[in-house]
Amino acid sequence: MAGACAAPRSSRPRPASDEVGSSAIRVMLAQNAAAADIGASGAWTLLDDRRRLLSRGSSGDRWRIERDGARIRAVNGGARTGWVDGSIYAIAGDGGFVVFNGRRYRGEMVFRGTQQGILTFNRVRIDDYLVGVVPIEIGGRSAAESAAVQAQAVAARSFAYVHLNANDRRGFDVTATVADQVYGGVDSETALATQAVESTRGLVLKYAGRVVNAPYSSVCGGETAAQSEVWRTPDEPYLKRVSDRMPGTTDRYYCDIAPRFRWTRTFDEAELVNAVSRYLAAYVPVPGSNPGQPRAVAITSRTPSNRVGTLKITTDRGDFTLQGNDIRSVLRASGGEILNSTYFFIDSSFERDGHLTKLTVRGGGNGHGVGMCQWGAIGRARAGQDFRSILATYYPGTTVGPVR
Repeated sequence: MAGACAAPRSSRPRPASDEVGSSAIRVMLAQNAAAADIGASGAWTLLDDRRRLLSRGSSGDRWRIERDGARIRAVNGGARTGWVDGSIYAIAGDGGFVVFNGRRYRGEMVFRGTQQGILTFNRVRIDDYLVGVVPIEIGGRSAAESAAVQAQAVAARSFAYVHLNANDRRGFDVTATVADQVYGGVDSETALATQAVESTRGLVLKYAGRVVNAPYSSVCGGETAAQSEVWRTPDEPYLKRVSDRMPGTTDRYYCDIAPRFRWTRTFDEAELVNAVSRYLAAYVPVPGSNPGQPRAVAITSRTPSNRVGTLKITTDRGDFTLQGNDIRSVLRASGGEILNSTYFFIDSSFERDGHLTKLTVRGGGNGHGVGMCQWGAIGRARAGQDFRSILATYYPGTTVGPVR
């Protein structure tokens, strides 16, 4: 879902600590960069790994992080720090925020040199991270939908705690993209999302006493999926198929208010050739990396939630079978956008000689479909369900409780 920008909270940034809800998470913002620019909205300092002062800055100052192998330093016109073998920390003073790539962030910005480039991550309290995640992930919502925003906050907090790993060889815990949770910093915050994070402070999803990973997607299309239907991983007991049908109806779903509840995507011959030639080899073995000209596309199996389990693409060089979520990554639009979901049906158009000229994909839902359906949560909130009921529906068998 697209987030809505709004004015940030006025409270001063809080340092990372060991309080419940205040553990620090490292969010990767850039990797393998040749250089990085940094500033702040007020007074700020640059420190090294031993927390020794490297330099001071004020609002409007812009420093550039440069690299020499794995060493880095900060430069501002004629001023520069010495070379640092470890990390450089940019920390804003009271009431200020660190600025990176034009966006403001709470916590501290960390730069680390590697042989591949400069790694930049934001080390920030988990709840301060969440207020920059929730409004983007659940979108701009109204007060009547606040229960859905609270459910999103608990799911996102659970995801964050599960991914904390001080020994991660990458040097960070999560990315700021759809690979994990989309994070936009201070400029993405909204009052409603902040209230949801604060009203659920410290609360996570648990199963059998442990904090669980809580995947979610935009809209399930009518029924969520067990994770083995989409990813080649064993099922978790709390990630089962869940119907989004409204009780007492035959054709109404809590998520049918979503823009992509139902959709159609059409591939002409050139678009299908482009998708197959560009993306197929990344997911199945292709001799010589050239899959050839598509001749037919067929659904060869379906999952219990009626999603496509396997898809066979036949070309003049052979048959290639895709599984689960890989299907979405191959059937991309000309601009590179992956297919909305694996819940779809296909129609093929051929010339008299059997030449495939068009593939029409008619589907439902947007995203992998595992765990919470965000638009379903919004529909349930509008119907008066609270956040605990919403979470219990999409993650059956879990409980909501304090992280520790």
